[in-house]
Amino acid sequence: MPSAAPGRAPGPGSGPTVDWESLREAAVAAMRHAYAPYSSFPVGVAGLVDDGRVVVGCNVENASYGVGLCAECGMVSALHASGGGRLVAVACVDADGSPLMPCGRCRQLLWEHGGAACLLATPRGVLPMSEVLPQAFGADDLDRARP
Repeated sequence: MPSAAPGRAPGPGSGPTVDWESLREAAVAAMRHAYAPYSSFPVGVAGLVDDGRVVVGCNVENASYGVGLCAECGMVSALHASGGGRLVAVACVDADGSPLMPCGRCRQLLWEHGGAACLLATPRGVLPMSEVLPQAFGADDLDRARP
């Protein structure tokens, strides 16, 4: 990866530069709006879009547990509600503001809306989605199955 200022990493291709600290701060701010009365485990997420916008989400629980929404679901909804685009980089945090690895369902959401090159801040450092979700299932797989 080309060199960048401390705390910053270039996005994939010719996309925007990623300011990871600002992205984490946006995720922390979103986390503070989480609705987590049952688990007491608030989560916030922020994603940098290929046009430079930042979209955020927080988890929203429900008394029937299974219909709760992960923070990434809210972020992807905000992505499309605000004009769409592709995710370039994502930071997901827990209540302490520490990097949090998205669940499997949310990794699939990030793949669908960011692709293999989308960068994710993980507890082990910044990784492309191709490493977070190797051999991912996607639209190309559906295209192969169509006559």
